[in-house]
Amino acid sequence: MKEEIYYVVDSLGVSHQETIERPAMSVARLFVEGGAGAMTIITIFLIILLLAAWKAPKWVKEIGIGALVVAVFCTLLGLFQVFDTIQVIGSVPFSVICGGLKVTMITTFYGLIVYFLSLVIRVIQKPRI
Repeated sequence: MKEEIYYVVDSLGVSHQETIERPAMSVARLFVEGGAGAMTIITIFLIILLLAAWKAPKWVKEIGIGALVVAVFCTLLGLFQVFDTIQVIGSVPFSVICGGLKVTMITTFYGLIVYFLSLVIRVIQKPRI
């Protein structure tokens, strides 16, 4: 567990310090926070990418691009949900908005990792000059 100090504003608008214990960041936690559906789809792209590197090398880059497109789409969908919720609720603390934006970025990072891996595989498979 990791302890962090936050400044919290209560319902009366009074700011005070609060120590909050946060669990350590793990891959499973990121997978769940990023959205199990979206992260599963990107993971399927990753598995297909690894299989394509062995069986269909010409498809490696396109599969990586597909993973990135799905990740960006899911991020935009998450942002849409965050902004829709803010519109309905009205006044939302900035820390809550930052937390929502942080969660929406998880899928983009994962998609970028898969895309980068596809580029590395593609470079390795290129014929030497």
